[in-house]
Amino acid sequence: MDYSKTLNLPKTEFPMRANLPKREPDILNKWYEQDIYNKGLEKNKGNKSFILHDGPPYANGDIHLGHTLNKILKDIIIRYKTLRGFYAPYIPGWDTHGLPIELRAIKELGLSVKEVSPVEFRNKCRDYALSQVERQKEQFKRLGVTGDWDNSYLTLKPEYEAHQIEIFGEMAKKGYIYKGLKPVYWCPSCETALAEAEIEYKDKVSPSIYVKFELVDDKGLFKDHLDSLENVYFVIWTTTPWTLPANLAISVGPEFEYSLVEVNNEVYVIAKELTENVMKEVGIDEYKILANFNGKMLEYMKTKHPFIERESVVILGDHVTLDAGTGCVHTAPGHGQEDFLIGQKYNLDVLNPVDDKGHFTDKAGKYEGLYYAKANKVILNDLEQSGHLIAKKDITHSYPHCWRCKGPVIFRATEQWFASVDAFKDEAVEAAKKVEWIPGWGEERIINMIKDRNDWCISRQRIWGVPIPIFYCEECGKELINEETIAKVFSIFREKGSNAWYEMEADELLPENTKCECGCTKFKKEMDIMDVWFDSGSSHKSVIEEYEELTYPADLYLEGNDQYRGWFQSSLLTAIATKGTSPYRTVITHGMIVDGEGRKMSKSLGNGVDPLEVINKYGADILRLWVSSSDYKSDVRMSNEILKQMSEVYRKIRNTARFILGNLYDFEPEKDAVSYDELLEMDKWALIKLNRLIEKVTKAYDSYDFHVIYHAIHNFCVVDMSSFYLDVLKDRLYTLRSDSKSRRAAQTTIDIILKALVKMIAPIIPFTAEEIWQFVKGEDVISVHLTDWPEPKAEYYNEAIESKWNKIISYREDITKALEIARSQKIIGHSLNALVKIYAKDEDYDFLKSIEERLPEILIVSKVEVNEDNEIDGDYTIGENNDIKVVVEQAPGQKCERCWTFSETVGESPEHPTICAKCVANLE
Repeated sequence: MDYSKTLNLPKTEFPMRANLPKREPDILNKWYEQDIYNKGLEKNKGNKSFILHDGPPYANGDIHLGHTLNKILKDIIIRYKTLRGFYAPYIPGWDTHGLPIELRAIKELGLSVKEVSPVEFRNKCRDYALSQVERQKEQFKRLGVTGDWDNSYLTLKPEYEAHQIEIFGEMAKKGYIYKGLKPVYWCPSCETALAEAEIEYKDKVSPSIYVKFELVDDKGLFKDHLDSLENVYFVIWTTTPWTLPANLAISVGPEFEYSLVEVNNEVYVIAKELTENVMKEVGIDEYKILANFNGKMLEYMKTKHPFIERESVVILGDHVTLDAGTGCVHTAPGHGQEDFLIGQKYNLDVLNPVDDKGHFTDKAGKYEGLYYAKANKVILNDLEQSGHLIAKKDITHSYPHCWRCKGPVIFRATEQWFASVDAFKDEAVEAAKKVEWIPGWGEERIINMIKDRNDWCISRQRIWGVPIPIFYCEECGKELINEETIAKVFSIFREKGSNAWYEMEADELLPENTKCECGCTKFKKEMDIMDVWFDSGSSHKSVIEEYEELTYPADLYLEGNDQYRGWFQSSLLTAIATKGTSPYRTVITHGMIVDGEGRKMSKSLGNGVDPLEVINKYGADILRLWVSSSDYKSDVRMSNEILKQMSEVYRKIRNTARFILGNLYDFEPEKDAVSYDELLEMDKWALIKLNRLIEKVTKAYDSYDFHVIYHAIHNFCVVDMSSFYLDVLKDRLYTLRSDSKSRRAAQTTIDIILKALVKMIAPIIPFTAEEIWQFVKGEDVISVHLTDWPEPKAEYYNEAIESKWNKIISYREDITKALEIARSQKIIGHSLNALVKIYAKDEDYDFLKSIEERLPEILIVSKVEVNEDNEIDGDYTIGENNDIKVVVEQAPGQKCERCWTFSETVGESPEHPTICAKCVANLE
């Protein structure tokens, strides 16, 4: 007789091989056909809402791992909140204006900005941006990210732009918007001003030079110490020789001491505390201190510019430090914020001899036409020839670069539009304190950034963006902006979009009969556009208040940790300026992606990982599992080796589900399930473990600690289920009568476990969860993502059972190690070959003796004997967890052909001579 056919072996069509790259697109299509996203909203309509507001990625190129991490984190949250019963709409968005799109339009379409009209150019930029939105949208959807993709927000949409105009108008009404001439970050390559949020710091090699400015008027201070003023110099230090043509002053610290230092036949004015270091730097060994003076006494002395016919005045500045240099600071009000501020105090001109493209103007004298960076070499040569250069060397230092083109930027005084952060800074700081920041250090980071910011340069000298809605009188030049003009521009933009600014004349954009205070009725338009951070920073009004399903403020903003200076800050500033409240309740930041060794990913290192390639090779669920495994609050590692690890973990989770499904092939929950009281004690222990898992996983989802979920579920599947409970259960499931109470109890238990487990993994690996759900019986919900979150059941808790089985598992670990040793020593092959003799005393003996009959099943061996501890002949293993000794021998009897245990009852049945008595009973 073929006894294998009498066993209840697993049967399931749920495939062992995941084949995710092929299977996931089919599941995705089914979700959209069944409208699962909207069904989820409908199911939870009227419940408490949860609003995660999407920070808009830039619409340019394929998605990368940073996008992947960000979108999957958001999707995990949205899917979890939906399962928990929250009304959780997700409106994805895109940032669609700005320089990168301009540059791609110019490059890919072969356009020249000067050869086409602004409207034509903007239309090309729009078309390119929209093509990139569609490209990225499909890639985000392939990741399994759910949301209202057909109703996504774009910063180029007319309604979005109109609300942005409203925000600008409200800030102008409150007096926060002003125009001023001051130094701003300027990118010569992009030909536009930049805000602090658009600056990246990278190392740069620059010339470090010490330069002499000849003293021409000492205000009579030095006469008692010098025979004459010939060869007396103030010494400055700079790393930007190209700014020297704009030098108008030398700043000294009012509270510092300054020395007259005699060197050969010259006298230098240097800060006393820095003199020794300066002499070392310039290679001078012999010098003499002639006198010391307080910095205040040097005010209004005059020096001669080293190569331009003008004087540089000595002024006092609190910004002067003794950290480096000479204590005499080269001051060019047109090239630095501190220089500008101190220059205002002394009524210095704001001299900027550099044009938009970084070339010197006629204000730079003989250097006119030179590119600023190339001028360094020429200026150094001139200083050396004239004898004004004391020393030079190259140094590597951190220097601001443009975040778009990656080139170095300059400080350059230009007329720009600013938002005065000072005007509402205190309110913004207080609002930030009321927000929950995850990680917690985010609060201090953003507060310090706000405190350090005085204003925000919001104008850009480009075309593709939202125009600054300001008009100028053609007669007197006065700016015009008020509630009426904003309202008119708002209504036009909402209907036609911001292209109207370029398509219509000023009088068409203004209310009828608009007049300037001077009586003039003719106006011209401002042609600068707004900073793109003002665009995205307006989304709290343009999106949260525009979309009916969203509510203000958002419950959560979640972006990379570079957004403290970007979207988090611009959103907070515009919201506080216009509403007085924060646009978000909680902010989560994630780290950047690095390779397996912790290095930044780059093309030059060849260590990049393309998420689209990963999806094609492994599937999106593997990427999602990787996201969940990471403590995303710091930098996240990614490599091919990590992906292989994720695949292995995924396989174990999938196999756990497949094993359960295979053993439920003949189980109909409505008909075959048994009551909790009819479960075996071990089944009840398994449900206690399930309860604990639900508790832990739910708490981790609520606190956004997804790596805790990953480890908890992996541990549950591998340790609690596969290595113990499901392994022990095989004998019950396979060998007992199919309809026996014990087998039905096991099936009831694993059915409960699977239905809870599939819901817990659904937010993280939604494709696989959906695939499993289609094989789950007794459920009439079409998608796992439309079910309700599992809750711990009070009746499952039982401290006595939990304590008892934790103790049993502790003994099992000791005995399993003894079995492994016996197997390695060839005493046994399979564990079912074994007779296990346990020697114990006192409480250990009593406990083990009480469960002796159950131990063969628990240990998956053929026979167990529990003996009182005494002298043992031969080898034994000592328990690591408990005070027991274990001897493993070949079990007596013959191997049962049906269940494979060794039993002395094999052969007792004439009808079934090759199987044991237990199997004979199960066949009758």
